[in-house]
Amino acid sequence: MEHNVYLPRLARITHIKEEVQGERAVKTFRTVMLDGNHFGHRCGQCAMLSVFGKGESMISISSSPLVTDYLQFSIMITGRVTTVLHEMEEGDLIGIRGPYGNGFPMDAWTGKNIIFIGGGIGLAPIWSVLQTALLQRDRYGRLTVFYGARTSDLIIYREELAELKNSMPVYLSVDCEEGGWKEFVGFVAQNVKDKKPSPDNAVAITCGPPIMIKTVIKELLALGFQDGQIYTTVENKMKCGIGKCGRCNIGHHFVCKDGPVYSWAELKNLPQEY
Repeated sequence: MEHNVYLPRLARITHIKEEVQGERAVKTFRTVMLDGNHFGHRCGQCAMLSVFGKGESMISISSSPLVTDYLQFSIMITGRVTTVLHEMEEGDLIGIRGPYGNGFPMDAWTGKNIIFIGGGIGLAPIWSVLQTALLQRDRYGRLTVFYGARTSDLIIYREELAELKNSMPVYLSVDCEEGGWKEFVGFVAQNVKDKKPSPDNAVAITCGPPIMIKTVIKELLALGFQDGQIYTTVENKMKCGIGKCGRCNIGHHFVCKDGPVYSWAELKNLPQEY
């Protein structure tokens, strides 16, 4: 029988970490494939996660391709499927199909400084790049992280970011003043403007709410970054994963296969539908 691209592989949830509580709850899931075969993704790619009887949802893979023990997904509650995923427990089974998308061109970044700029759950899609760079530390130049959330209780990867501060610049921010907060107060783009990362021999990756991405790109361009030095991921609604349903198109592009990773040099020439 010819392989059906819509059939998922079975995976078991092996670990669940609660990142954020409340209406914008985020949990990080680690899964292993039941067939024992490695998933074989690239940094920036996505996978379609399915809860049987409920539906499926496209989620960014947040673990490094160099890690073969598990696949990691950080998931915010946004609808029916993600809500049910948050109700699942370690040991439960889900379906995974993919990987989908083009991924970040990390081979082209050898020797370059990499600046990671995330907002809210937008840190998850670029987390795989950061983890890969850390596992191949001698391959890349200086690593710098900018990350912000509306409030401090909405920060994901809190413990991991605290650990990263021991080895690289990590600039955190919240949108408004709050008691006990000692780091930057303001939007992520303002923090970038304040710290002025250098464009010399560098690439910048940004992901977050659309308005954050647009303001961050504006600040990076003002700092002297060229269009080809700036990368982002597009989070259009993806339903099929193979460019057939047309739900995720930007003009003639289908984000699930032509994206979700774009340089600003590519994205700025596409219709402003994202």
